[in-house]
Amino acid sequence: MATLLGRRRGLEADVRSALAAALDDPIFELLPLKNLPEQIPHLPAGARVSVTASPAKGIDATLDWAVRLQADGFRAIPHLSARMIADRATLSGLLDRAREGGLTHAFVVGGDADEPGEFLDGLSLLTAMGELGHPFGTLGCPGYPQGHPDIPDEALESALHDKARFVDHVTTQMDFDVKAIAAWVQRERAAGLRPGVVVGVPGVADPQKLLSIAARIGVKDAKRFLVKNLRFVTGLAKSGGFYKPTGFVEGIAPLLADPAAQVTGFHLYTFNAVEATEDWRRSMLETLAA
Repeated sequence: MATLLGRRRGLEADVRSALAAALDDPIFELLPLKNLPEQIPHLPAGARVSVTASPAKGIDATLDWAVRLQADGFRAIPHLSARMIADRATLSGLLDRAREGGLTHAFVVGGDADEPGEFLDGLSLLTAMGELGHPFGTLGCPGYPQGHPDIPDEALESALHDKARFVDHVTTQMDFDVKAIAAWVQRERAAGLRPGVVVGVPGVADPQKLLSIAARIGVKDAKRFLVKNLRFVTGLAKSGGFYKPTGFVEGIAPLLADPAAQVTGFHLYTFNAVEATEDWRRSMLETLAA
């Protein structure tokens, strides 16, 4: 793997070019909360937009927004949360709605519903989708470079490789550790993982707002974020600062330029603060082009 470089001016030309390409067409993640409509005007025209699945809002809200965004000219990506889908009949209905709405890309997650139905994890949902037939030309699933608080590492690894035959890309869950991500990519490629890797990038965020949104998504999600990043968030809160992912994406940039890594792009966790994250993205592109 390429050596990680910390400063923009120290990036080689091919690395700068790869970073600019990733920032030129990232996936913007939106949460189906009340302020979602306010975020849409700040998205680039035709952007790839991922809509999460919230236990509080239900899977229908995710599909509703994805279909609406697709109709408005965006490339919408609904999160299909296995544990929020009651049974095969419900899944069939969701797939029909996706087909009618012209959706061609979906992201399959296990999810956090406390009372799951027929599908207990992403693999069982992907299997059923393959059996029923689905409209998606592109499918993604999550990856966990630093593990998962509720799933043993061996089970997580086995599930990822079992899902690999169904998906086109694996998106890393929110993380701030470039070295951990690079090591995970190298380890997974050595183990034979074939789908492309999309790196999850924490967007520009006020730490207090970030934690508030995490809590509204669901207690388990908030717990996971806090467990993994408590020191980081506490430091930001004390300083009163905003997090910007400039150093993070610069650290990831060599992976984007490394053919062996097969890191294909970025997934921006916007925390429904699209304007701030989009301003940062455009500034980065201008700097890289200078």
